[in-house]
Amino acid sequence: MTRCIIIEDQLPAQRILINYINEIPQLELTKTFGDPLSALEYLKTNPADLIFLDIHLPKLSGMAFLKLLSPRPKIILTTAFTEYALDGYELDVIDYLLKPFSFERFYKAVSKIIYSESRNTTEPRSVSPTASPDQADYIFIKIGNDFLKLEIASIQFIKSLGDYTQVFTPGGKHLVSYPLKYWSENLPTQFFCQIHKSSVVNIRHIEKVSGNQIFIQREILPIGRTYKDHFFENYLDEF
Repeated sequence: MTRCIIIEDQLPAQRILINYINEIPQLELTKTFGDPLSALEYLKTNPADLIFLDIHLPKLSGMAFLKLLSPRPKIILTTAFTEYALDGYELDVIDYLLKPFSFERFYKAVSKIIYSESRNTTEPRSVSPTASPDQADYIFIKIGNDFLKLEIASIQFIKSLGDYTQVFTPGGKHLVSYPLKYWSENLPTQFFCQIHKSSVVNIRHIEKVSGNQIFIQREILPIGRTYKDHFFENYLDEF
């Protein structure tokens, strides 16, 4: 369990972070602060593994607060201003969330911590042991007002529908408001390959490759000319 605190003086931003943290079983929120001085006192006797830190704070800026911390927990910065990104990375922060940020972006940031820690445990993983240790075993996708937990290994392929995508799994398909680019950038590339301008496939679910077509259950997916060489050179030897 990763113990975390929030240092954020705006109540709406606090509520968003609290809600997001509560969606992640590996995170435990222990305290929320509106000013950094109170947080400094708390941290003297209460260790934290992770701090969600706003930069614009009363009395003491987030950057000044960072320089006072010793030892320093893992830090994820939250701010509406991009100009502090470089300073944050020079102070070795884990990530930099630009407000307003989505749950998906939040999840990507905290995954760098919770799954980095989990590889040192004996808890079994739910995907192939050849998977990258920094890659989460599952993701949350937003459907309506809900977040659905989806095992990455269960994704068969993804089709683009304009600004939306359909995610196909053995249990059915899900229409989500993420473009195909989101999937191609966030899914593990050792298993997922874009084969067409409108589709990404999970090579573990491919049943047959014939000519310029991929067969997954009853679906036949074309391999685009632009993507053909990359697919055959990098993935076909998996079969």
